[in-house]
Amino acid sequence: MEIALSLKYLPILILAMIVSVMAGVQVLVNQILGLRRPYPEKQTPYECGFTPSGEVRHRFPIKFYAIAILFLVFDVEAVFLYPWAVTFDELGLFGYLEMIVFIILLLVAYFYAWMRGAFRWE
Repeated sequence: MEIALSLKYLPILILAMIVSVMAGVQVLVNQILGLRRPYPEKQTPYECGFTPSGEVRHRFPIKFYAIAILFLVFDVEAVFLYPWAVTFDELGLFGYLEMIVFIILLLVAYFYAWMRGAFRWE
């Protein structure tokens, strides 16, 4: 049974190997045959078509990272809601109650972040 299961995924493994080899060959060919003509303007950082102004490395406020983490948390919520909705009939009351607990925990996290001022940009 285990052999039959592993043979089932053999085409995917072969495809992954072919893609990996092709990507490696393309990178290698680019390293060997690619043109290298560095000049100062080419080495400057690119900022949306504008001439860079100020220091290249500067610190971002922590609020940017906090918003990014909050976005990921609530994005993961959406990822968990879809399979739950698809299998809702099979899960029954237990699945419904588990999702209620999950959503309540996310609401608590949302209100905690709100009270801590994570959504203020000042």
